[in-house]
Amino acid sequence: MRLLRTPDDRFDRLPDYAFAPSYSHVDGAAGVRIRVHAVDAGPRDGPPVLLMHGEPSWSYLYRRMIPHLAVLGCRVLAPDLVGFGRSDKPSEPADHTYERHVDWMGQWLLGRDLHGVTAFLHDWGGLIGLRLVAAFPDRFARVIVSNTRLPIGEGYSEAFNHWLHFTQSTPLLQIGDLVQAVTLRRLTPGEMAAYDAPFPDESYKAGPRRFTAMVPIRPDQPSVAQNKAAWKSLETFRKPFLTAFSDTDPITEGGDRVFQERIPGARGQPHAIVKGAGHFLQEDRPADLCDLIHRFMATTS
Repeated sequence: MRLLRTPDDRFDRLPDYAFAPSYSHVDGAAGVRIRVHAVDAGPRDGPPVLLMHGEPSWSYLYRRMIPHLAVLGCRVLAPDLVGFGRSDKPSEPADHTYERHVDWMGQWLLGRDLHGVTAFLHDWGGLIGLRLVAAFPDRFARVIVSNTRLPIGEGYSEAFNHWLHFTQSTPLLQIGDLVQAVTLRRLTPGEMAAYDAPFPDESYKAGPRRFTAMVPIRPDQPSVAQNKAAWKSLETFRKPFLTAFSDTDPITEGGDRVFQERIPGARGQPHAIVKGAGHFLQEDRPADLCDLIHRFMATTS
């Protein structure tokens, strides 16, 4: 496994992203040590809030939510998945598997020794984060899922199929353009450039390109069995569980219902549809999401 590391100066003076980097290491394949970056903001003794991003974004997605939640007294942790942001980037598509990414983020979670976590899981942050909840339920106090699923090989939406074909066929992935395509708010040129910052050239984009193909939408794909086992664990999860999907996301539309129906902790919760938001609702409605997270914590403490 060959790792690429984005030069630090690519992250200089990004709009609204002046957070001090925080690094730890996890074990990769063949003894390789992988550096994982996370924003770690707010009081260290505050209740931990874990914000997990998906593909092709990184912790920059949460830049307008992190200060808001930190001011409310939360310890806010926003890791960059391996292959994204300031984390190390395995250079070959074959280096990226669903099970490896679950293992790497599991190592990161245990290494931080986090307990009483409120998790906000979005996109691939849900596919990975829900596996962590299933594996380590005692470490989580409550969970919020947004525009995500935990698929078990039963197909996906037509919009996802188009997204899969595009990411596997286009010779040049423009990360900022991809984020803008499913965000209602018009991003500034500086924000668009910030989403591109972790990826100096195509060699750094094995993660963003590979993640779409890793979603287990067919019964013969890897991780179907592991996700089915995770569902069995989640079907015993009685801690507060909330869905907060946006009203304008063709890829995950309707995906909130399966969580509401199958997870005991979701029953009777004030599930939300976030109005006026695309797939990246952190860009479109960050203040609304912070209010939702804080209210959920306050009413389920």
